Amino acid sequence: MSESLLSLKDEEIINKIRDENSSKYFEVLYNRYYSKVLDKCYSFVKNRQLAEELVEDIFSKVFEKLPSFKQLSSFSSWLYSVTYNHCIDYLREKKKIHYPNWDKENELPEIIDDTEEIIEEINYENLLTILELIHPEEKALLLMKYKDELSMKQIGVALRISEDAAKMRLKRARARVLYLYTQKYLRS
Repeated sequence: MSESLLSLKDEEIINKIRDENSSKYFEVLYNRYYSKVLDKCYSFVKNRQLAEELVEDIFSKVFEKLPSFKQLSSFSSWLYSVTYNHCIDYLREKKKIHYPNWDKENELPEIIDDTEEIIEEINYENLLTILELIHPEEKALLLMKYKDELSMKQIGVALRISEDAAKMRLKRARARVLYLYTQKYLRS
């Protein structure tokens, strides 16, 4: 692949794909984002081969939907939204877990008030363990907000829910993580 293609910004590549209808430009985006998308998929399914299959599905979907991409957000944000949605849809179908039903079945007791104190004591490895205990949508929400730094509007679009619903679910996800963390690691 030529050096000039690699130096192009995502938006320039997308315009070239649209103008010239050429998959060689899409290959640049594929190579640029493959490992990041793979990491996100793996964080959900914990199986390398399955994660690789999901990545191929995601990039096929992105290639098909690219002409309708309105560039209201960055390509990477849009790609991660597609990635999160695809992984969540896969888990919903495979595990038959629908978030509203799951949330009702896993209701939290009243949430602790000393969150600042708990946050100061959080250990990264323990936090990763707790993230595996929560619903995939809650995990996705937390990752989109705090790792990928997406806005609440972008998160709502990605999860196909309203911005207000995204805010409420984010609040519950944080509360659930703090509660589970406290129960597992901070109880004396």
